[in-house]
Amino acid sequence: MDQPIRVANDSLVPLTDNEINNFFDDLDKDKSGYITFDELEHKLKQVHDELAPEPQKHHLHHPARQDLEKNVSHKGDGLHAFLLNLMPECGSRLTRQDFVSRVQRWEVPSQKQTDSKESDAQDSAQGRKMSLRRRVRAYWAVHGPAYCFMAFVVALQLAFGLWQMIIYIRNPVARAAFGWGVVLAKASAGVLYPTLFFMLLSMSRHFSTWLRRSYYISRFINWDLSQAFHIKMSIAGLTFATLHAIGHLSGSFVFGSSRRRQGAVAQALGPDAVPRPYVVYVRSLPGWSGLTALGLFWTISLFSMPFIRKKSYEMFQLGHLLMFPMIGLLCAHGTAALLQSPMMGYWLAFPALLVIFERSWRLIRGFMSIPAKGKVLDDETVLVTCRHPHGHDWRYSAGQYILLQVPKLSHFQWHPFTISSCRGNILQVHIKMDGDWTNKLAELVGDEADLKVGIDGPFGAPAQRFYDYDYSIIVGGGIGITPFSAILTDLEESYTERKDPWSERRHSRSISRRRPSQPGSLVSTLSDEDRATPVKDTDGRRESRIPTKRVDFHWTVREKNNLLWFSDLLNRAIAGSHLLSSQGDLDLNINTHVTAKRKNLSTHVFRYLLDSYRTPAAPYSALTGLKQPSHFGRPNFDAILEKHFEEVVASGIREKKVGVFYCGAPVVGEVLSDKCHTLTTKARAMGLKIRYDFLMEVFG
Repeated sequence: MDQPIRVANDSLVPLTDNEINNFFDDLDKDKSGYITFDELEHKLKQVHDELAPEPQKHHLHHPARQDLEKNVSHKGDGLHAFLLNLMPECGSRLTRQDFVSRVQRWEVPSQKQTDSKESDAQDSAQGRKMSLRRRVRAYWAVHGPAYCFMAFVVALQLAFGLWQMIIYIRNPVARAAFGWGVVLAKASAGVLYPTLFFMLLSMSRHFSTWLRRSYYISRFINWDLSQAFHIKMSIAGLTFATLHAIGHLSGSFVFGSSRRRQGAVAQALGPDAVPRPYVVYVRSLPGWSGLTALGLFWTISLFSMPFIRKKSYEMFQLGHLLMFPMIGLLCAHGTAALLQSPMMGYWLAFPALLVIFERSWRLIRGFMSIPAKGKVLDDETVLVTCRHPHGHDWRYSAGQYILLQVPKLSHFQWHPFTISSCRGNILQVHIKMDGDWTNKLAELVGDEADLKVGIDGPFGAPAQRFYDYDYSIIVGGGIGITPFSAILTDLEESYTERKDPWSERRHSRSISRRRPSQPGSLVSTLSDEDRATPVKDTDGRRESRIPTKRVDFHWTVREKNNLLWFSDLLNRAIAGSHLLSSQGDLDLNINTHVTAKRKNLSTHVFRYLLDSYRTPAAPYSALTGLKQPSHFGRPNFDAILEKHFEEVVASGIREKKVGVFYCGAPVVGEVLSDKCHTLTTKARAMGLKIRYDFLMEVFG
């Protein structure tokens, strides 16, 4: 029962004497100058009730845990037994000096260490310490690929726009007939060719999934679940489509209908084309098809405005159905070939067919609903569990996502969610309540309810890059950690069945057979020397083999209750990793970080102590329910990566490629990117071939 009180903190800054004295004053309610067991127990129960207002099975005052501990605790009272571990003498009284001495042994971090403002200041200070060259390099590692792709798209727009402009500037016959309007209209049309191509292509989720199979392409083109690129292309398309119409309506049509220009028009379009009044231009196939397509484009754009989308998502979805007649009209727009051969249809054919096929298939899938169960986990999260309707195993993989439809809420709304778990015929997604649809889903589910859902997918890469590294560091936060939880599920299931997922994934994908050698490559293998070299423990008394695989998992959440989303999975992974570690196969390190600060010092202290409390009967935290301690405060990833590097070097490894996967706020990505480059340079100076590859990942 007796155990040291220790929390998971690699860079501990302990409570100061001033903080401990404030803690003493908070407990000493009767101002007697002593702390009694009763005072400590009263405050502990008060804090415990505050931290756990609704008892979960891991809390000390839950009957399930009390039943487990009744043979080892005082009358089954877990809180009382916990205090006996801290302060064994029930009737003792501690002076201020003795109390300070005892609390110092608890190794509770200072409250300032968990202060988010302090962490922000440290991050800012770290950013200021970077040289301009390092800051530019880190920023480019995170944002560079996206900028390169956008530069490529803009270059295409400029190239085709200038090409069309120059053609008509150098065409005196066309300018004589239609004036400045034809130059503006055709230059805008040139910009529209690649713009509309990419706008439609970005709507194809199957195409983006296919692109993700190539690391090099997906580094630059990755629009999974991202509307930003599509919106930019739509705005550009609408702008130049409007300029194209202005060039014709107020320029070429006016000039071309003028009596003085009829001779030039006859020379440009043929003698049968004149006389040609303004209304004839509008009624022609290019005229009415172009105007109608532009009207549909504006209608779609207006229905896509944030306030309309928020007010009525169905209107937004139905509005987008107008794109199909718009595409048809745009393809027909240039078929009259009045001034040049039609080009728009060639640009739109491929992406349009992709989108039409996908939307048609999704419509069919909407009528193929499958049974599911919904459950509200907390105030922010809904869990949806689906069983395969035919009892077959789902053919989905870690890191992918699905589109989910709930007919009771809407037949037209499909929303993307990352697969958080997929085992056999059971699939789960965790849904954060942050909009009208998700809130209505929570109301429909209540505490727990049976549902009918439609599923389309899967989309996105099945965490391919993860299996290209033997050593990986995975960093994610909040509900965005779900793709990484799917990786844990994948590992757990594979090793339960005595499979090596690294070998299976590498042999099944062409990407892993092409092993790039330049910096940033994905494939890493453990050298024969590394596999064979035993490593001595720090005490020098026994030897252990270097693990062939290592995964460091860091999950950052604001509140401890968020950890309950995947507590069972994390605990199973921790339990299984012990066996794998003893066999030298996999070293799995799971780290959870709770960032919310507690202003009350007593709450702060007891939160740490409760997280550290475990017994043989209930070997999980009395605070989080996890088998390993949690870190409190924002993680210092600079120190975390530095420690990882030191451990790799200390183990005797001389050649290794470590993948650092990150999904979250770009500012943290810049810190990780810079540290990866720093450690790679440091290893090179030490004569080691150890490299840290930073991958700013967008999973599904």
